[in-house]
Amino acid sequence: MIERYSRKQLTDIWSEQNKYQIWLDVEVAAAEAMEKLGQIPKGVSSIVRRKAKINVKRIHQIESKVKHDVIAFLTSVTEKAGIKARYLHQGMTSSDVLDTSLNIQLVQSGKILLSDIDQILKVLKKQAKKYKYTPCMGRSHGIHAEPITFGLKLASFYEEFKRNRKRLVDAIDEISTCAISGAVGTFANINPNVEKHVAKKLGLKVEPISTQVIPRDRHAFYFSILGIIAGSVERVAIEIRHLQRTEVYEVQEFFSKDQKGSSAMPHKKNPILSENLTGLARMVRSAVIPALENIALWHERDISHSSVERNIGPDANITLDFALARLSNILDKMIVYPKKMIENLNITKGLIFSQEVMLELTKSGLSREQSYKMVQNYAKKCFAENLNLFDVISDDKFIMAKISSKRLRAIFNYSSHFKNVDLIFRRVFK
Repeated sequence: MIERYSRKQLTDIWSEQNKYQIWLDVEVAAAEAMEKLGQIPKGVSSIVRRKAKINVKRIHQIESKVKHDVIAFLTSVTEKAGIKARYLHQGMTSSDVLDTSLNIQLVQSGKILLSDIDQILKVLKKQAKKYKYTPCMGRSHGIHAEPITFGLKLASFYEEFKRNRKRLVDAIDEISTCAISGAVGTFANINPNVEKHVAKKLGLKVEPISTQVIPRDRHAFYFSILGIIAGSVERVAIEIRHLQRTEVYEVQEFFSKDQKGSSAMPHKKNPILSENLTGLARMVRSAVIPALENIALWHERDISHSSVERNIGPDANITLDFALARLSNILDKMIVYPKKMIENLNITKGLIFSQEVMLELTKSGLSREQSYKMVQNYAKKCFAENLNLFDVISDDKFIMAKISSKRLRAIFNYSSHFKNVDLIFRRVFK
């Protein structure tokens, strides 16, 4: 991924240095087990651990000749550790190292993404409680529907990211497997206890059955969850973008003192960070389909998945980490305009209370169809003539014979829409 949308914690995980270090950790752990089983001389693992140094440049030099990354790596290790390093990799296949190491990188990445989500949850909880009773317009199809609170909107995002956290925990667990099973996964030339030791040493679980590779449905699940999380990021970002439109202007991204909004128009304050998140979310989701297509490999293994994972592994994780951190910052610093929210609530001059009027008429004995038509006709009149629904209904003697003046005033009040806010918050923030 490009540096502009990267954070060091994640780029370090996907660096060549870290990758080869994990390879070395896998090989050393396997050697430890082989020593205990008497399959290789004692002291191999300690010598390699002490003497082997990762030299990325040298590994690449060797690979340019041998055209095999694992062989190049092992050759480089032997150059540093000496002749005893020849006992590394006994009975193992390249995929034992590559797949186990990739899973470790995904676990490392996933744990940072979890901490990112935790930060978003913290900010959303704080902001939701702050704006718990701040009235704002609820919209369906982009059209004014009925009143909600801004706190409820944020609570909805909070609950979604709670689900995302659980999904990611499951995805990390799914991908936390180790395979040290040999050429086609039969342990023909390696003791299964080696795999057991490596798994325990590196904090993984034994893959119950591998064919030479760890089954790619596990990876597809992990990347699918990243895609879902990215969808949640975009959902929040789009909401902010819509609410910052000039015609709405209920929320605004923080705009620093020296920030410029437009190269041409000095008055502009654009929601560029949220727009950026929309784009980054697309990039993360673009990894999902290739990950799904990696599930179906030829027979016990081919390498069609390899080039895919070398791309989507770092890109999807690094991008999502950056996006989550940016979203947290946006939510924490966003500027909210409660007065504008009230102003927008009143744009339609009471039409947002039409459902309550209709329901009250049904209670008086009118059919739902009759009540609906009556209220709808007055709503059309209000739209066309810029009238207040309360005033129009108050002038209708037939309706006022069905609904008392006191009850009508109660209907045209936001409070009835917020009577269950506490209940919803208890459900979400339990």
